[in-house]
Amino acid sequence: QVQLVESGGGLVQAGGSLRLSCAASGSIFSSNAMGWYRQAPGKQRELVASITSGGGINYSDSVKGRFTISRGNAKNTIYLQMNSLKPEDTAVYYCNAIYSYVTTYWGKGTLVTVSS
Repeated sequence: QVQLVESGGGLVQAGGSLRLSCAASGSIFSSNAMGWYRQAPGKQRELVASITSGGGINYSDSVKGRFTISRGNAKNTIYLQMNSLKPEDTAVYYCNAIYSYVTTYWGKGTLVTVSS
């Protein structure tokens, strides 16, 4: 069973930065893709950024130019560098991983709060 553990959330003022980390464990195989989603109160969960095993990267329009997704050397860890944070970035951020192209796993989430 794959487990995803996020870390790095917290409270930051608008314009500040945070770096989220997600470590995957429990599989001898590498994921096909990993990514970050977020869910703000009263809203649906949305994709923030994703990265494939081949290095393909996708960002939502709302974070382009401010957030950067990357993989660690071990390939089972991803990071989300978040700069120029805005109050509307406040949400619970979830790590996501896809294995064997069909099985999706989720972390428990880490809260990011941006104060104005």
